[in-house]
Amino acid sequence: MYPIIFDFGLINIFGFQFHLIIYSFGLMLVLAFYACYFFLDYDLKKLGYDEKLASDIIFWAALGGIFGAKSYYLLENLDHVIASQDPIKMIFSGSGLVFLGGLAGSITTVTLVLKKYKVPWLKFANIIAPLILLGYAIGRIGCFLVGDDYGIPSNLPWAISFENGLPPTTASVFNYQYPWIDISEFGNGILKVHPTQLYESFICTVLFIFLWINRQNHYLEGKLFYLYLILAGIERFLIEFLRTNEKYVIGIFSGAQIISVVMIIVGIYLLINPLNNEKTKFS
Repeated sequence: MYPIIFDFGLINIFGFQFHLIIYSFGLMLVLAFYACYFFLDYDLKKLGYDEKLASDIIFWAALGGIFGAKSYYLLENLDHVIASQDPIKMIFSGSGLVFLGGLAGSITTVTLVLKKYKVPWLKFANIIAPLILLGYAIGRIGCFLVGDDYGIPSNLPWAISFENGLPPTTASVFNYQYPWIDISEFGNGILKVHPTQLYESFICTVLFIFLWINRQNHYLEGKLFYLYLILAGIERFLIEFLRTNEKYVIGIFSGAQIISVVMIIVGIYLLINPLNNEKTKFS
């Protein structure tokens, strides 16, 4: 794949020497946050809010999202962290970012920002909901470029192999890291897998467009966050059947699927029994 977009080599500036590389995943993360900032700033200006609010929301959403995503990954893979020969490197590496943990982290930090500005939480949750899908769609392209978060082996015409992925899609890797996945019908060597990153990127782009178009729909505008919970929950629940995550809940469902079910239930409940915006206003 394309983990590196461009390698500038060694750069010398005022006697300091460093290796400048533009990594594809990092670039996609930057693009994701800037894209979200562009749309958020557009709406906040129309509503008459301070421009600094948009930058604060995106900054703290990024910080909280990365911390939450990494924390979720480390907790879910605690046995691997403990058994690792270099756990510090595993903790501070750029890989291992789980979206559901990132979502929890972002919601927490953004809530603190909204409280600081004393603005209605629900109103902003509805503004931000479509942007979460946009950021996720762009981020998944980054995962595809580095060969991370791919799916289970497949013989479908559009299946892709990640020979230099993180980790590579080889039979030995699947036998060692994903022993719960049956690869007996796929032989040895390099395997082709479902490009679940592209599946999710496409689906979430469509969902973003749907919510963005309907953000001024008088019936839906106050319910976009609830719709996000339902749609994002359904998307992740279904895609998990094609991903490599271990199904340890009664041998059928992954932890991400259980969280997705909770998201769907909460979203449906709030759609039927919506919160009052005044009750979510910080003072």
